Amino acid sequence: MAFPDQERKNGRGKIEIKRIEKTSNRQVTFCKRRNGLLKKAYELSVLCDAEVALVVFSSIGRLYEYSNNSVRATIDRYKKTTADSTSAVSTSEANTQFYQQEANKLRRQIRDMQASNRQMMGEGVTSLPLKDLKSMEGKVERAISRIRAKKNELLFEEIELMQRREIELHNANMFLRSKIAEIERAQQQMSLMPAESEYNEPMTSQPYDLRSFLPMNLMEPPSYTRSDQTPLQLVYDPLSPPHSCIFVMVFR
Repeated sequence: MAFPDQERKNGRGKIEIKRIEKTSNRQVTFCKRRNGLLKKAYELSVLCDAEVALVVFSSIGRLYEYSNNSVRATIDRYKKTTADSTSAVSTSEANTQFYQQEANKLRRQIRDMQASNRQMMGEGVTSLPLKDLKSMEGKVERAISRIRAKKNELLFEEIELMQRREIELHNANMFLRSKIAEIERAQQQMSLMPAESEYNEPMTSQPYDLRSFLPMNLMEPPSYTRSDQTPLQLVYDPLSPPHSCIFVMVFR
């Protein structure tokens, strides 16, 4: 940006940057500076691969332009970019304003809820009118009734659970008792089996001939035809097992 009192130094001396009053000099300066500006725009577009569009109107309304792509396309791109930036700024401002309003609304709700909670606890009720106190009393009673209903529901569920648990424990106890009774019966049978084996052991350990066994009603001395033979005599052996007899034939 040039100021009226600013001076610029070139090869021929200092030139004051201000409007040239003489028309011929102004026209010559315009032509020289215009050509230099167009040259610089061209160099910028080539060296830096930049999209450059230069539009210059003379004092008499003559148009001079330069563009490495298209002046109209570059202008449209410029308009779109400035519009997007403007819309982005406006959208950001609108969002900021909306969030501020929502934050203020939430703060008011938090303050109201905190005040209501304090009043429910009995704090800060001295300044409330009678109508508000009655309304608050009704709210508290309804809340207490709901709390009691929920408490009773939980207690009933706990009682039902304990009853089911009691039935399960009773069944498990009966099952264990039956198992214990079976084990005791098996132990009693095992304890009786050795006594019976000892009782039957002498009978099996001393075999006898069945031909020598006679019934009790036939135990009479028989008669023999031979005179050199003595009758059969019954001999009792106290060492023999019970319910058994030994017969001995004695010949002379």
